[in-house]
Amino acid sequence: MNAVSEQAITAVSGPEAAVVVQALLQVLPAHCVLSRSEDTRPYECDGLSLYRSVPMAVVLPETEAQVQAVLKTCQRLNVPVVARGAGTGLSGGAMPHAQGVLLGLAKFNRIKHIDHEAAIAVVEPGVRNLAVSEAVSPFGLYYAPDPSSQIACSIGGNVAENSGGVHCLKYGLTVHNVLKVRMVSMSGEIIELGSLAPDSAGPELLSVFVGSEGMLGVVTEVTLRLTPKPALARVVMASFDDVEKASQAVAQIIGAGIIPAGLEMMDKQATQMVEPFVKAGYDTEAEAILLCESDGTVDEVADEIIRMQQVFEKAGATRLQVSQTEAERLRFWAGRKNAFPAAGRVSPDYYCMDGTIPRRHLGRVLNAIKDMEKQFNMRCANVFHAGDGNLHPLILFDSNFPDEVRRAEDFGAAILELCVEVGGTITGEHGVGMEKINQMCVQFSREELDAFAAVKRAFDPDGLLNPEKVIPSLRRCAEYGKMHVHGGALAFPELPRF
Repeated sequence: MNAVSEQAITAVSGPEAAVVVQALLQVLPAHCVLSRSEDTRPYECDGLSLYRSVPMAVVLPETEAQVQAVLKTCQRLNVPVVARGAGTGLSGGAMPHAQGVLLGLAKFNRIKHIDHEAAIAVVEPGVRNLAVSEAVSPFGLYYAPDPSSQIACSIGGNVAENSGGVHCLKYGLTVHNVLKVRMVSMSGEIIELGSLAPDSAGPELLSVFVGSEGMLGVVTEVTLRLTPKPALARVVMASFDDVEKASQAVAQIIGAGIIPAGLEMMDKQATQMVEPFVKAGYDTEAEAILLCESDGTVDEVADEIIRMQQVFEKAGATRLQVSQTEAERLRFWAGRKNAFPAAGRVSPDYYCMDGTIPRRHLGRVLNAIKDMEKQFNMRCANVFHAGDGNLHPLILFDSNFPDEVRRAEDFGAAILELCVEVGGTITGEHGVGMEKINQMCVQFSREELDAFAAVKRAFDPDGLLNPEKVIPSLRRCAEYGKMHVHGGALAFPELPRF
């Protein structure tokens, strides 16, 4: 475990593990409670393996009533609870608390209802993202948010992190495709947020909940908005001999009034890493490639593809290739979606960052990352959602060498802080979790952090749901030494610090 993750785990006063396990066995069947080290260790981290912690117990409830009972029991015993979906997250958000209970939702894996006429699906949180699209495909529908991990990631985790994907530019993030959420509060109360109607009475709490990273409640049911499958989709792959030219082409596509179904960018290091693995047909000599998709009717796609090609030619593209078949289109996307596993073929470890910047600064930031490679003496491959400026630099390192771990973390922190400097944000879809909690101090002022904490307390007054993540304490920010400080009195001085 590295130094940062050790700091993330602070002892919480409470009963011994045996007492907690015994209390859980009073409300759950024995096969739903795991407490032996060999059973709990597989849950020690999410997809971001830099941060690890073994929980005192893992519970795998099978019903909503059991979730309620677990939360009530843990609240009575003052024991932290971390909810977990498929464990594919990349910010340490599902890392367990050492003195807490890990609540796994893998058994909540039913698609409860599909209404193809209303284009909605009601699912449990453990349902895989891709499974939704597979189930509704016979009705000519699909679920639009498509993270690279969609074959494995769960809808509950998508809700927690407000996940996106390569098609989020046109079809939105999770928050734009969720109509209702049913959740259980730390006190065991069942709450429904959202509505099937275009609007619902009162404050828009659904938007607050989506992306809250398990800090406000535990999801037990989600109502999803489905999207009609387009008649046709084609992809233009454009090669550029300069990263700056490719970055300018992104802005020019949007400036031309074109909203692609997807607009992704990969630099040379990324394409040379991916091509031997996927054989997607990428131009590995280009300094950068863009994947730009058009979907709609046959006539709409034909017209838009011509317009896209004209923009790319004017921007200085050295090569243009248009997918001619559905198989070729899927192969182009397979390369982009398999960038992370491809990294595992060329490096013992990789650290995937997630910052978002204004599109006009793409070239500047990518060139700065190149300079950082020299500064930190590490390689970095760039794959990202260019259309909305959501970067995913892949820092390659070897965790067998502690100094490389430290440099990888420092490299990642420098990228995130550069994102803030150019007017962006420290995350686009991976969440804050443990990974970016220090950079929250850079992006937000003391007053803003207190406002976030006040929302957390409104749902979870005792701070037991996924504690010590996302919202840094003022003490942590002071220790990090980079807090975005504004003048004025401390908000909510009567409330305890996290």
